[in-house]
Amino acid sequence: MLAIVIFGVFSLKTRIPLEIFPSFESDFISTNVTLTGATAQDIEQSVTLLIEEAVADLEGIESITSFSTEGRTTVTMKVDDSYDKRDLLADIKSRIDAIDDFPEDAKQPITQLNQRRHEVISVTVAGDVSELQIRRHAEKIRDDLLLIKGITQVELNLVRDYQLNINVPQHKLRQYQLSLSDISRAIANSSVDASAGNLRTVAGDILISTKGQAFNAEQFSNIVIKTSTNGALIRLADIATIENGFKETPLRTRFNGERAALIEVYRVGDQNALTLAAEVRNYIQEQQPLMPVSIKLSYWNDRSKVLQSRLKTLIDNAIQGGILVIVLLSLFLRPSIAFFVFLGIPISFMGAFIVMPFLGITLNIISLFGFILVLGIVVDDAIVTGENIYSHMQKAESGIDAAIFGTKEVAIAVTFGVLTTVAAFLPFAFIEGARGAIFAQIPAIVIPVLLFSLIESKFILPAHLKFLRLRHADHKPNLFSRYQQKFADGFEGLILQLYRPLLRQALYHRYTVFVGFIAVLALILVFVFSGWMRFTFFPKVPSETAKATLSMPAGTNFSVTDLQVQKMLDAALFLQDKYRDADSGESVILNILSSTGTSTGASHEGRVKFETLAPEDRNLATHSSVNMHQLVKEWRQLIGPIKGAQSLNYRAEIGRGGDPVNVQISGESYRQLRLAALDIRRQLKRYPGVFDISDNLSDGKDELQIELKPLGQVLNISRADIINQIRQSMLGIEVQRFQQGREEIPVVVRLPLAQRNSIADLNSIEINVSQGRSIPLSQIAQLTIIAGPSAVYRTDHLRTANVVADINKTQVNATILNRDILDFLADLQPKYPQLSFSLKGEAEEQSDSFGSLQWGMVFVFFAIYALLAIPFQSFFQPLIVMSVIPFGAIGAIFGHWLLGMDLTIMSLLGLLALTGVVVNDSLVLVSFINQQVAKGLSINDAVVQAGIARFRPVILTSITTFAGLLPLLFEQATQAQFLIPMAVSLSFGIIFATVITLLLIPINYLIIEDLKILVSRYTLWTKYSSKETLNNSNPPEV
Repeated sequence: MLAIVIFGVFSLKTRIPLEIFPSFESDFISTNVTLTGATAQDIEQSVTLLIEEAVADLEGIESITSFSTEGRTTVTMKVDDSYDKRDLLADIKSRIDAIDDFPEDAKQPITQLNQRRHEVISVTVAGDVSELQIRRHAEKIRDDLLLIKGITQVELNLVRDYQLNINVPQHKLRQYQLSLSDISRAIANSSVDASAGNLRTVAGDILISTKGQAFNAEQFSNIVIKTSTNGALIRLADIATIENGFKETPLRTRFNGERAALIEVYRVGDQNALTLAAEVRNYIQEQQPLMPVSIKLSYWNDRSKVLQSRLKTLIDNAIQGGILVIVLLSLFLRPSIAFFVFLGIPISFMGAFIVMPFLGITLNIISLFGFILVLGIVVDDAIVTGENIYSHMQKAESGIDAAIFGTKEVAIAVTFGVLTTVAAFLPFAFIEGARGAIFAQIPAIVIPVLLFSLIESKFILPAHLKFLRLRHADHKPNLFSRYQQKFADGFEGLILQLYRPLLRQALYHRYTVFVGFIAVLALILVFVFSGWMRFTFFPKVPSETAKATLSMPAGTNFSVTDLQVQKMLDAALFLQDKYRDADSGESVILNILSSTGTSTGASHEGRVKFETLAPEDRNLATHSSVNMHQLVKEWRQLIGPIKGAQSLNYRAEIGRGGDPVNVQISGESYRQLRLAALDIRRQLKRYPGVFDISDNLSDGKDELQIELKPLGQVLNISRADIINQIRQSMLGIEVQRFQQGREEIPVVVRLPLAQRNSIADLNSIEINVSQGRSIPLSQIAQLTIIAGPSAVYRTDHLRTANVVADINKTQVNATILNRDILDFLADLQPKYPQLSFSLKGEAEEQSDSFGSLQWGMVFVFFAIYALLAIPFQSFFQPLIVMSVIPFGAIGAIFGHWLLGMDLTIMSLLGLLALTGVVVNDSLVLVSFINQQVAKGLSINDAVVQAGIARFRPVILTSITTFAGLLPLLFEQATQAQFLIPMAVSLSFGIIFATVITLLLIPINYLIIEDLKILVSRYTLWTKYSSKETLNNSNPPEV
């Protein structure tokens, strides 16, 4: 025992990283290509299709998806599980790098295995100051954080990148007969650090170099661009406005209504997430008094709180459940026995800590879930063993004899009981779907805990109990002993006066009782499959963070989008004040973060998020009176409809996978995709409870296509020349980049914003047509406005569109809704024969998970049967033991109904685990019946005696399992809400199965014996009949 504890503590302290979410190697490889200024359709045709074609025949690629939008494309390849990801990555990179007909302006493709980064906590820098001041302070804080021991990865987010802008008006270009290219060349030739090698002299080598790199607006302003005919120097300051500014990225960030920047802190390798977050919070507390009054430091989205909450849940449940278990065991057994039985929990957990590093499992919110789940069942084997040793002690056996014989008597039953539970959890490791890798963490914890529990109950527990002695008859009992004795006498009376006659009557009327049990089972099945009991794929757990995402039509002016985002922000700020406690000044809404635009140039998008106090921390009346559902409902009402918005979606759930409704349409015709998506959206609007209906087929920005006029053809200027000069004027020419601290700053030459923000400006751009001569664009080209998609999605070489929607699960059932949608799509198919339709999102994930669960259930039943057949050496007795399984499911369903909960995938996983747990008591009971029969008792007497003998341990294991899970059933913490459906299935299933075990198992044992007798009699009868027939057909000779 001591070795397990020492090595367990050592492993926990030094070898098991503490992280928020488990690390998984991604199954996806992505390629990103940037082509500045290209439309979504252009980049699809010139880049995306080439990449798809290049990798199409590579083995190991399960599917290919792509997303092409203005200026960039991402092609993602899902790797088949049976292939090595690194080898396939090398093959994909080789194929893509070999493509030689990408557009000239396309950036080098970046191909990599997708990696999930581990965010821990974010720091916000906010204040009513300039963007530059916010950025400078944020940079200093980022650098300070990197100096803290243990913090190695910090990034600045939601800020615009630096850029040195050189804006040259057109009249200056005409005045000095210059082009933007001329200016760019002059800057590049002057602003440079270069070496010309070594001058070898007698005295030694001398390095020849020039140091002319400019680093700020003042230095660039002195660069000579041209010398006039009279010898005057024309400097950059004479013809341009130079500013140390930012890229023209449409991006604005606010924190609690003030301009802000975000600093992300990441966990790397074996770093401890809780320690990192604590260091950051301490830094903020120490640094805030040193900051200017106008600058406020805070932290946002502290993910470590999730881990702390799960740890707190585990510890609280362990303490509360442990106290309940000890109290209950002390009522039935001696307190010392109860203590040593309970000791099996920490010992088993320590054993699991030893194994975790070898399995690659860390301490995270999922693995902690496994520990919480197993908390209620880990001591079952110890209870059975300890109770049996106690029974032998009551028969006046010595401590060592009671320990040996008591352990041996139940050793086989208990061992195979644990193995059946292990078998029930094994399928968790093979569940498919997006959450499969997450569920696989659970058996990696539960199985080692159970196996170490088995070791503890067979070796450590008996070694402790052998030293115990029962009290002498003349011992004066204390108050607790008197109460315990009174309870024990009452419990013994319950067994003899209630259970024994009830069991005898049930055995006598066994067929009637058996039919009654079957009738109850049938009624419950009707209750479930008739729709009275609703099924929801994943429990809808309110988050502590709410988010509203706005999408305006592509090309919407940034100021228009920002105005609507400000409206969303104002509504959140109003709610923050509304639910602020007057005395403490603390609001249920802690902080609000908003951002308009994106770093990739999407000026039509905006987001507002707010985080709230955790439910268990809402102690004030103002706070406890509101929940997340109410907050989001009020927020939605305050914002109201936004004119012109393509979509406005709200999210305030955690653990949510795909959308409840997600219809994917595949085909080549963009027009057909749009029409089909419109039909589906109309259909979805007919369902009450379906809302936030949208698709991803938004129109892109208006596109100006350029056609040459006759004059352009006469001047022999090409489309490529015109586009290149327009690109230089609108997007600018990146002359060079220079390093300033951690930042690499580009230098861009272009027209001022005032000369490139309208079609009239574009028409007036001077196009160089010959040496020193330029004419306005309008004279040589015609501009035509056309519309196109803002983005093109593709899946497996076909364009796709997705229609998604959210649902109110109190009004509509997602499973039934998706079934109706499939019927509608079947009717829609003839209208669009060139398109195909499929369900994605939650429906696809549900299908994948259910397929795994079905096979898992088949595996569990066969595995349990095989394991039970070994000790029983019988084909029929395992069926007796397993007959309790469906009735355990009845209890689980009843528990959900009683608590007003829907059945979910977590409930079904609880049922899967329940199959291995409920057979344990049945296994021990049938083993005892066999032992009594072997001692010479009649079948009826053996069944009754075994039922009486095993009544106490059966009740004990059941109520202690229920007690161990009971605190979890009433846990308020957000992170615990996922566990509750599984805990309900286990706890209520076990309680109900207890009643079934004590009555149905004895009944089924006798029924099987009756069937054996009938079969034996039938065999004898057929054998006798065949002999009679043979004798009659062959009369004796006379």
